[in-house]
Amino acid sequence: MNQRPDKARPTPRAGIMDIEAYVPGKSTAPAGVAKVHKLSSNENPLGPSPKAIEAAREVAARLDVYPDGTARRLREAIAEVHGLNAANIICSNGSDEILGLLAQTYLAPGDEAIFTEHAFMVYKIYIQSAGAVPVSVKETDERADVDAILAAVTPRTRIVFLANPNNPTGTYLPFQEVRRLHAGLPKNVLLVLDAAYAEYVRRNDYEAGIELVGGAENVVMTRTFSKLGLGGARIGWMYGPMHIVDAINRIRGPFNVNATAIEAGIAAIRDRAHVERSVAHNETWLAWLSEELTKLGLRVTPSVGNFILIHFPEDKKHSAAAADDYLTQRGYILRRVSGYGFPHALRMSIGTEEANRGVVAALTTFLKS
Repeated sequence: MNQRPDKARPTPRAGIMDIEAYVPGKSTAPAGVAKVHKLSSNENPLGPSPKAIEAAREVAARLDVYPDGTARRLREAIAEVHGLNAANIICSNGSDEILGLLAQTYLAPGDEAIFTEHAFMVYKIYIQSAGAVPVSVKETDERADVDAILAAVTPRTRIVFLANPNNPTGTYLPFQEVRRLHAGLPKNVLLVLDAAYAEYVRRNDYEAGIELVGGAENVVMTRTFSKLGLGGARIGWMYGPMHIVDAINRIRGPFNVNATAIEAGIAAIRDRAHVERSVAHNETWLAWLSEELTKLGLRVTPSVGNFILIHFPEDKKHSAAAADDYLTQRGYILRRVSGYGFPHALRMSIGTEEANRGVVAALTTFLKS
């Protein structure tokens, strides 16, 4: 018996199949490569805190027990380190989950949400998954443009996502500009400050957003443990007004942060020595890589994160695609960023000394070929 296609099997609701799935950075090299340096996912080259590793091991004997559904002790540890009220914090399965929950809670079909043209790709995915309209705003010199964002606001705008610093560019907005953006938004528009790379920023004019959240009803800040060594544990968190915390808590999963992640996270955030070592390593090698790659004639977008965006010539011989293939064959895995609007660039995480020096040496040879 013939059936109509939409009756033959369950079908996603309208719009779902129009979403382009997120594609993470690759992590493997061709067979036969002796050593692989994964520099595609902005991970911590120093690894996790030894204290976090030990805390995770101690959980192994208790994996039959559900975790605390409120992640109370983890929220208290975050609050202790950052001087916050634990009640205004929600923990999550990576900060990505919080971004999705915010879209699910505050966007309805026909609403609009704004992000900048080179911003984190999951913003668009979560906006579309809520049935809302994604609005991409042009950047200026690979940096968010406050005036352009405000000009894009309409009566249908409900959320503005701002990655600060931004991935994959590594650029940031000084906090006076963030405050100007907030002041220009209608009170019913939620400003989401995605500060995933905040720990690495060493600029006097930068703030992650804590003070702005503390004095506003329409701002939240999201953070992650991933960039300081716990990417595999998937721990994120949000600091926001109580009315937003209450709304998100009503729809988040009851045990969205697992027991191992909770204990590892508590130990990691309190191990300030490991955090400082990570930041110091990044400061040293971010500057070194930027200088050495510029000497090779490559443009590097000035970055305050734990990665750099390297721009290659558009000629086929020394293109980003050719460079990516050349590096991959030698065990250096960088990130193609064509989907972010940079077909002629590669993003490189700051790696170990061996990895950083190896990439520069390999590109030196590649560009002379």
